[in-house]
Amino acid sequence: MLSAIKNGFQPLGINTKQYSDTRWWLGMLLVVILAGASVALSKLQIMQTAQFSSLTIGIVLGIIVGNSVFSRIATRTDVGVDYAKSILLKAGVVLFGFRITFAQVAGVGWYGLLTDVVMLVGTFILAVQLGKRVFKLDEQTTTLIGAGSSICGAAAVMATESVIKAQAHKVSVAVATVVVFGTLSMFTYPIMFDYMGLSEHAYGIFVGSTIHEVAQVVAAGTAVSANAADTAVIEKMLRVMMLAPFLVGLSFWQSKKHAKANNNRHSSEQKAGITIPWFAVLFIVASGVHSLSVIPQGTTNAIVWFDNILLTIAMVALGLRTHVSAIRQAGIKPLLLAGCLFLFLTLGGFAVNVGIVQLF
Repeated sequence: MLSAIKNGFQPLGINTKQYSDTRWWLGMLLVVILAGASVALSKLQIMQTAQFSSLTIGIVLGIIVGNSVFSRIATRTDVGVDYAKSILLKAGVVLFGFRITFAQVAGVGWYGLLTDVVMLVGTFILAVQLGKRVFKLDEQTTTLIGAGSSICGAAAVMATESVIKAQAHKVSVAVATVVVFGTLSMFTYPIMFDYMGLSEHAYGIFVGSTIHEVAQVVAAGTAVSANAADTAVIEKMLRVMMLAPFLVGLSFWQSKKHAKANNNRHSSEQKAGITIPWFAVLFIVASGVHSLSVIPQGTTNAIVWFDNILLTIAMVALGLRTHVSAIRQAGIKPLLLAGCLFLFLTLGGFAVNVGIVQLF
């Protein structure tokens, strides 16, 4: 099994046969140790109270090590670190599908589906327009922040990175915005509940369709009631499922844009060269398998646990490849963009939720 993993998972698009054994093993050992420390820290009461997942802790720990001792051992561990940042990330996105069933999606109905679609499309379009026209940010940073805000936080940021091949520090900046404003949402939404005039079910739809991370959704929903939390999580899972078509659409958009920029006169050839992010397709397949209930619940729980480990390892690897100087150079503009998206998700999301209820 280990040899199969090391040789690469071809549908995910990377073959690692060329990699040096020592550099692969040492790099993997490094990220696994740091990921283990991240998981252990996430179980501390203070971290659980703050809803800091092992993914969030992993990227912070990775950045700390990456900007201190990692430079001395980078040449002996880089292959394994980069493998974790690419292959293991994609595998983690695939296994994320085992958290979702099509029955859960059906449970929120057309109202929940339409709300998620409107919020996803509206938030991402707003991110692109504000990022390019107002804040003059580069396209990669804008796309990553837009994906994280509109879909499912850090997981969406990292999955998007695999499609657009963004630089590590830009990914870290985008993840940081998710942590900041997602955490802010987690605390402010329950306070606003008494003034919204929403039922617990409607509040759950609102929370699931607008807050960034799954853990943050759970916290904001649970603060009101168990019923609100259940609805919020289902709505959020539906939003997570939209990651796959989003990535396919993003890949298509990237290919068309590049063709236009290069003045490619053979448009049909360029269209044929569109890259399909197979890990996104396999994500949907995993959701379908989970929906069939052919896998025992204990096994599914183990898969979800292992998936969290994979994503934590990928976050650590990303942190190791992130330079603080590059984050400082990005300045305050990414945070301002994410702040505008937060306001849209909160105020615009409330208006969309109420409007769709009135429509139906």
